[in-house]
Amino acid sequence: MAEGSSSMKTKARVTLHDVAREAGVSKSTVSRMLDERLPNSDSPKARHVREVARKLGYVRDLSAANLRRGSTGTIGVIVPRLTDTVMAMFYEAVSAAAAQQGRFAIVATTDDSPDASRKAAEALIRRGVDGLILTTAREGDHFGEALRERGVPFVYALRHNGASAASVGDDKLGGYLATRHLIDLGHRRIGIVAGPDYATSSRGRLAGYLHALEEGQIAVAPELIVPSTFSIDSGEAAARHLMELTRPPTAIFAINDNTAIGSMSAIMQSGRSVPEDISLVGYNDIPIVSRLPVPLTTVRVPFDRVAEVALHLLFEAAETPEVRKITPSLIPRKSTAPPRAPPPRHS
Repeated sequence: MAEGSSSMKTKARVTLHDVAREAGVSKSTVSRMLDERLPNSDSPKARHVREVARKLGYVRDLSAANLRRGSTGTIGVIVPRLTDTVMAMFYEAVSAAAAQQGRFAIVATTDDSPDASRKAAEALIRRGVDGLILTTAREGDHFGEALRERGVPFVYALRHNGASAASVGDDKLGGYLATRHLIDLGHRRIGIVAGPDYATSSRGRLAGYLHALEEGQIAVAPELIVPSTFSIDSGEAAARHLMELTRPPTAIFAINDNTAIGSMSAIMQSGRSVPEDISLVGYNDIPIVSRLPVPLTTVRVPFDRVAEVALHLLFEAAETPEVRKITPSLIPRKSTAPPRAPPPRHS
């Protein structure tokens, strides 16, 4: 008896994936068939799935059981912070798209901390939200796998972890558009406030920057690539570093509008002007940037479309996790112009 009891304690919990494999059906089918509230739950297939689940000893996670379609009509949205205008705009877009479906969006902030993101998710799950939209993904993060094993519906947005469903802007294309615009104006020494390495958004934009340089046959200058966070202060510090180089850039691509605003401050503090001395491009097109003393050239991301696709992916339960990329567009304004001096012949 004691030996059998020990075996029971160490036995791994049976998951939806285990039931699906044994029953010969998809995991989403198992999820539907074990939900008694859904139609056709007494079909032969449903009886077969329930019998397999019973034999395997499958027990539904009670917190995950609350996360079934239509259970509460609420969606949890997890963002780093609402003081970031991008995240506030995205949450509003999700809220509007959810309202069109008769749902209500609840937001939780995490200060971009992985531990806080997990705690926020648990709190929302306990409150019975129908699913989670996460904007706090980090490259290689396994949090999504843990949610999937529990049967919790979720989707990443704006950033992704490389292994789960996500709705994001096409960041590589956006970074390319920003940098190509500067190259077409005649710039050859282009700095980038590159953002944090853990975020797929900033990594994608950096990849677009590098692709544009390669296409323009411009050698990469490592000293012009400066990491940052997504904040105004970080953008100011990164641009100040670029201004202090022996050969500063004639143009800067900042990874988001916040860092672009900080960069503009650093450029002006250095005694230079935008765009006469330094051209500047941001990213996201938050409302304030068109109203700056020098309206900012930026890359616009259609947050309403990102939100709509995120909700679609959240409730479609596709068998293969899909990363949907939404096309951005360049918005030229007065912060970019041809360089004052002709570019050097060899750069």
